[in-house]
Amino acid sequence: MADLPDVSRTCSYDRAGVGLSSEATGCRGLADLTGDLERLLEVADIGGPYVLVATSGGGFIAAEFAREHADEIAGIVFLDVPGLTDPPPSLPPDLVERLACDHALNIEHREYLGVEREAWDARAEIGDIPVTIVSNDYGPDAVGEEASNVEAQQGWMVLSPRATQVIVTSGHNVPYEEPELVLDEVRAVVEAARQP
Repeated sequence: MADLPDVSRTCSYDRAGVGLSSEATGCRGLADLTGDLERLLEVADIGGPYVLVATSGGGFIAAEFAREHADEIAGIVFLDVPGLTDPPPSLPPDLVERLACDHALNIEHREYLGVEREAWDARAEIGDIPVTIVSNDYGPDAVGEEASNVEAQQGWMVLSPRATQVIVTSGHNVPYEEPELVLDEVRAVVEAARQP
């Protein structure tokens, strides 16, 4: 973010239970997570239009926020935000247990599987806005969900008729592995959003 002040005002936040934010309580669904973002923007007096930048599971929150506030969204950049499949894959029981909202390691108390499915199923065109989907290609030896990662993320292209997909091979943690690419994509979306 420190490299973008010449482009636009930038803001980030810690979700409940993470970083400097208050502890999360109870099981938290998609409405709770988008509600937190709505309240934060209101209290901080940060008005739109917004270019949303989200990575990994944060993209599900951003997608739903964008759907609920389509008239305030000027652009979106997704950084390896998973796409879901129908039917959903069968997950190992130990993973399902770790993703439960009341698991000790789930500091956000987030209903991960429900949040992701709800946001994915509700995705719809936000508008004729610039959208970039950065997807990681895990290579020819990838198996399971990694093998279909690029194709699955094409499901996010429904957000805009101007959506494009950029393929990387650096891994899931794109902001840390390819920060210059992320900055370039954010700049490009902001600039495109400013065009009449």
